[in-house]
Amino acid sequence: MKIFRPELFRRRPACVLLDLDNTLYAYDPCHKAGIAAARDLALQSLDLSPGNFDRCFADARSEIKARLGDQAASHHRLLYFQRMLERAGLASRPFESLQLEQAYWRAYIDAARLFPHVMDFLDDLRLADIPAVIVTDLTAEVQLRKMIALDLDSRIDWIVTSEESGHDKPHPASFELALAKIGGVEGPVWMIGDNHGCDLVGAKRAIGAVTLQNLQPDVIPSPDGCPDTDAHFGSFADLRRLLDQRPED
Repeated sequence: MKIFRPELFRRRPACVLLDLDNTLYAYDPCHKAGIAAARDLALQSLDLSPGNFDRCFADARSEIKARLGDQAASHHRLLYFQRMLERAGLASRPFESLQLEQAYWRAYIDAARLFPHVMDFLDDLRLADIPAVIVTDLTAEVQLRKMIALDLDSRIDWIVTSEESGHDKPHPASFELALAKIGGVEGPVWMIGDNHGCDLVGAKRAIGAVTLQNLQPDVIPSPDGCPDTDAHFGSFADLRRLLDQRPED
């Protein structure tokens, strides 16, 4: 673990905000499992070749994101699959669009596994009476389903999605809503995430959070000395030790 500003860690956090995707579990294996399931279904039910599927899906995703911008619907897999079928020359196909989305999320969630020590860290927070809040992009239904499947619902106090706040990170809306839900915070706020721009820059500039970047193998680290990043870590065991070393206020 690398701590760039030790003075910010002299006190225990008053609350901890956590990104969900690729911070508490690995996103890529889940996404690959979901895409594989949807691709197989498209081949079986629509005779859509894997190559055509991949090409049309990528184009549909880019188109939806460009059109919708920084809002939760820009991540909506149902919109991606509907537009994919349209781009493949099959029109909107409501039934098949829904089937593809459901196949994707079933396989995705089945593949999801928390990183080691995440549960232990969340238990440490609960024992220390430190509120934990998920601050995440995407639609509420999908993120709630993930949390239940990962058994996070009993360990997280609050959740904010970009569907609820109206904007994806790094817009300040989600961070501000997280603190509003807690009902006022006196003391340091930790923000734990993988994405430098969305999670760390967003939280630092919106609410002055102490920012910690989870450096999994596919994560691009923020540069040492970056003003928006206060620490790098590679395991939630590091955070358990860090929390244990902080004196109680």
